[in-house]
Amino acid sequence: MSRNTSLGILLASLLALAACAIAPPARDIAAFDFGPAAPSEIERGIAFNVIVADIVAPAWMDTPAIYYRLAYADASRPQPYANSRWVMAPAPLLTQRLRAALRRASKADVSAPSDGVRTEYLLRLDLEEFSQVFDTPEKSRGVLRLQARLMRAGEVIASRNFAIEQPATGANAEGGVRSLSAAGDELARGLAQWLAASVKQ
Repeated sequence: MSRNTSLGILLASLLALAACAIAPPARDIAAFDFGPAAPSEIERGIAFNVIVADIVAPAWMDTPAIYYRLAYADASRPQPYANSRWVMAPAPLLTQRLRAALRRASKADVSAPSDGVRTEYLLRLDLEEFSQVFDTPEKSRGVLRLQARLMRAGEVIASRNFAIEQPATGANAEGGVRSLSAAGDELARGLAQWLAASVKQ
């Protein structure tokens, strides 16, 4: 190996080390869930056994990303926050939250398909939207849209579309998380009341 080649390798190594030294450190990824469930004031009005199926969501939501939309620029583009995410994809996270809330609102049994319980009622849920929508750079809201179908013996006996919005307390991922968590809790209350009214025992 020539002297010039050795000097070239040494110089390249020193430049690489210098670049590492001055590069900004990578930011940690902040992971969020919905936090502890708020004390529930839902009346225990569900008087029938029901299986709550796993929520179905569009393929683009099948990721832990926390999505936001800029309604004032291009609302058709859901964009993920770079350094914040959910602890799991929104559909399974919301499924867990709703099942737990419906159990608290039930005088009967609320189960999952994996529990192996057989009941005549099945609740199917399709998540259509779960994102933070910015109306201006400073003002945003959590938007949750979901379709619920209550089935008996394979037939739909009741259905309802839920559209819930909660104002965000901050124009960032944390504000979006809080608003979407509140929207999920409001959805749980609405589902419990709707189920209780759909089947009178």
